[in-house]
Parts: sequence; C-alpha cells; structure tokens
Amino acid sequence: QVQLVESGGGLVQAGGSLRLSCAASGRTFRWASMGWFRQAPGKEREFVAVIRWSGEASITDSVKGRFTISRDNAKNTMYLQMNSLKPEDTAVYYCAAGTFNEVVAGRGAWGQGTQVTVSS
Repeated sequence: QVQLVESGGGLVQAGGSLRLSCAASGRTFRWASMGWFRQAPGKEREFVAVIRWSGEASITDSVKGRFTISRDNAKNTMYLQMNSLKPEDTAVYYCAAGTFNEVVAGRGAWGQGTQVTVSS
C-alpha cells in the first residue's frame, strides 16, 4: 500500500506564503513522479504541478512564477512552496504519486488533502 500525507496548509492573507509537504511511505520505490492538485469549492480538481524523480518539473500557468515544486528523494517527501498567494488559490491541495502519466492524468495514488485558505 501507498500512503501519502500532506501537511502545511492553513489560513494566510493575500500576498503571503505557505509551504506544503507530502510525505510518502509504503511502496515508494515504484514511483517516478509526484504531483499536486487542488480543488476549490464547487469546482473540479485541477492539476497544479508535477515533478519527476530526476527533479524535472512542470507547473500550471496560473501559478507559474509564484509556486515552486521540489522533492527530497532521500526523505520521500515532496514540497510546494507557494508565494504571493491570492484568494483564488483557496482550495484543498492534494498530493499524488505514480508514473508521470498517472500523476498528470490524476490516476495515481492520492493523499487526504490539506486546506489552504487565502483571505483578501
């Protein structure tokens, strides 16, 4: 079994920063990629970023320049540094893991999510 546990969410004012973490355990050797998705109230879950084992990363345009994805393979942990947060970034943020295609397609393993709320 794969376990993904997110942490680091919370309430922040617009313009502030948060760093999310996703700790992976279990059959971690099977995973090449990890990623972040988010789901705002009343909206579908959307892709935010993905990072390969190599560190090669891709990030969605709406957060490019503000969010940075990274990982520490020795710790089986992935991070999402979120700067210049906006109210529209408010969502539950989910961690995902699997092959690159699985993660991007939203078909990998999922964490339970962590709430990020940005006040104006």
